[in-house]
Amino acid sequence: MEKTKHKRYDTFNKPEPTEDSGYSFSIWRLIRKIKKPFKIVAYGIAKRWPWFRKLLRNTLYSRRLGRFKRRSRGIVTDEKLILFESFKGKSYACSPRALFEYMVDAPEFEGYRFVWSFKKPSRHRYMEEEYRNTEIIKTYGRTYEQTLAKAKYWITNYRVLDHIYPGKDQVYVQCWHGTPLKRLGYDLDHSDNAMNSTDEIWDKYKIDAEKFTWMISPSSFATEKFISAWNLKEFGREDVIIEEGYPRNDILTNYDEELKDFTKECIGLCDMGEKKIILYAPTWRDNQHVAGLGYTYDMHLDLDRLQRELGEDYILLCRLHYLVANSIDFEKYEGFIYDVSKYDDINELYIISDLLITDYSSVFFDYANLKKPILFYMYDLEEYRDDIRGFYIDINELPGEIITEEERLIQAVKEVGDGFVPDEKYMAFNSRYNYLDDGNAAKRTARKICGKDNDNND
Repeated sequence: MEKTKHKRYDTFNKPEPTEDSGYSFSIWRLIRKIKKPFKIVAYGIAKRWPWFRKLLRNTLYSRRLGRFKRRSRGIVTDEKLILFESFKGKSYACSPRALFEYMVDAPEFEGYRFVWSFKKPSRHRYMEEEYRNTEIIKTYGRTYEQTLAKAKYWITNYRVLDHIYPGKDQVYVQCWHGTPLKRLGYDLDHSDNAMNSTDEIWDKYKIDAEKFTWMISPSSFATEKFISAWNLKEFGREDVIIEEGYPRNDILTNYDEELKDFTKECIGLCDMGEKKIILYAPTWRDNQHVAGLGYTYDMHLDLDRLQRELGEDYILLCRLHYLVANSIDFEKYEGFIYDVSKYDDINELYIISDLLITDYSSVFFDYANLKKPILFYMYDLEEYRDDIRGFYIDINELPGEIITEEERLIQAVKEVGDGFVPDEKYMAFNSRYNYLDDGNAAKRTARKICGKDNDNND
């Protein structure tokens, strides 16, 4: 156990890997440098002219589909091979991680082989030593696609690429990555998304809904919204939902002080004294996109003022959404602001924090399990609600104060005392959305996925 922790510490702090393939890093850097201006131009045209975007995507789809068929030809499904992926290979986290860590130790999965896909596999090679029958591969490419073709089970929390289809004897498990506050898929009646019209968003959800065998749900509320967002009723697929709680939230019930200490060590908070920890975790904005870079984010915060007002008593952990490509320079705020956007598992950040500040991100659903204070900084509330996404629930139901002005945000942080006690609204929120998060969701879900829920293994 201790060895695993030190290896995971390295994944957050060590320099970027210089090599993840048979080609030298310098060659790949040169190729990316040559391709970048062409990508910027293509993205710029695609944003402006939908017809070009459709043509480009159809061309790429046909090419990639043909390549996948060639690579997977003749491959036989391995009944005891499971492929895991989280956030398109960017991290070791979320429900795929929780399911893996249950399966890899569970006697009913003895003899199974486990493969994890990462964009930077060298950061996670330690897993091959620490966990039995575990292999690490690079996301995308020949090995990745051949492994997909061979694995009986695909377990991911994000959409599988459009050109990749499971065989009739394969099981694709869509874990998704949050209870939805903001509208998704077919529930969007308009879109201010910079790269996709409403019809294009619907097409993406349709493609995925036709593929997955199971979809994990944390509550009856989420089940209802997932069925609606993926149009599962129309497709006759309502029975694909596994409603057993979110496996990723098991740790919020089962964690110990050792994990808290380890997480603080990873980030460099061992000498923080009596300061409290604020976790700031906003979501992305569909309408903020830069060609060649991706989705960006404007914090709408005066960081100098935050440091002056809060720096003596607080530490701020900043966790940007995984889709946000731009980085924010926090160097001048060293000792006050810590960029934890690349920290693998946000649950560990929940555990060490004293307060969550978010906006429309689904993180607050999970965080509420800890019964800690939550503040909602919604500086663009009207625009987001009316023009960008819209909500599934009445925001007055949220388990914390809704704030639209930075001045009030700072004051609200100061008002959160040591003796915070969840009020009736907070507890009602948990009763509606988190009633299945009891620390055993991974066990129940894993057994259902693999048809072992009737086994007598306890």
